Amino acid sequence: MRLSIRHDTTYNYDDQVRASIQYLRLTPQESARQRVISWQLDLPRPVRAQRDPYGNILHVLTLDEPHEALVIGARGQVEIDELCESERDSHSALPYLRTTRLTHADDALRDFAQTSSGGRTDRDGLSDLMHGLHEHMAYVPGATQVDTSAAEAFSGRAGVCQDHSHAFLACARSLGVPARYVSGYLYTEDSGHLASHAWVEAWLNDAWYSFDVTNQLDKPERHLKLAVGLDYLDACPVRGMRRGGGGEQMHARVNVAALMQVQQQ
Repeated sequence: MRLSIRHDTTYNYDDQVRASIQYLRLTPQESARQRVISWQLDLPRPVRAQRDPYGNILHVLTLDEPHEALVIGARGQVEIDELCESERDSHSALPYLRTTRLTHADDALRDFAQTSSGGRTDRDGLSDLMHGLHEHMAYVPGATQVDTSAAEAFSGRAGVCQDHSHAFLACARSLGVPARYVSGYLYTEDSGHLASHAWVEAWLNDAWYSFDVTNQLDKPERHLKLAVGLDYLDACPVRGMRRGGGGEQMHARVNVAALMQVQQQ
């Protein structure tokens, strides 16, 4: 499946921003699952690519001059191998056993992980965990904030894909399974579905397997990966800081479309 992506993020500020810095993880990588046909960032100025500690492609956009708005764009085409269910990695998965404030497992999450998975740490056990979390935590936009922890969202029984992913990470790591947060895009035929997405990869049988709690999918057939990390803060597509500006209005527009591929004779 070949996907076409257009992702535009616009920031408008009440007052003039004196300076700002944006950390952009908006560029996908080549892997066994995805082949990048074309990709480019539309930024106010050229920025060199680098690698962050998790191997993601990172662009750091620094604006030292005053500005009242900022537009960040990403677009391109990526081919997804729908039959590839896992990705091997030569790097150690052990760092992804570490917990963070957003993914700390309290007693309730640890008990839930044991009960819903039956104590199993294979793919079937984690699939049962995924379905259990989906049933326990309703998808409710606005029920949580970006700094809501897994324990808080689990206790409130509601959240979005970020919260579903954090809860799964907390549970999987409590079972001794390395797991990492994934940001990217999801293609669906529902035009009203939010295309920017988050899910989880767990380390099983020397490979990374995907688990999408929000959509109850354990096969990444329509997922395009941008970045990975211990939690949302490590992998979110856009994260920044600024001096001045007062209030902020952010508008994101994401379009993910499937393109017809012409087979050569």
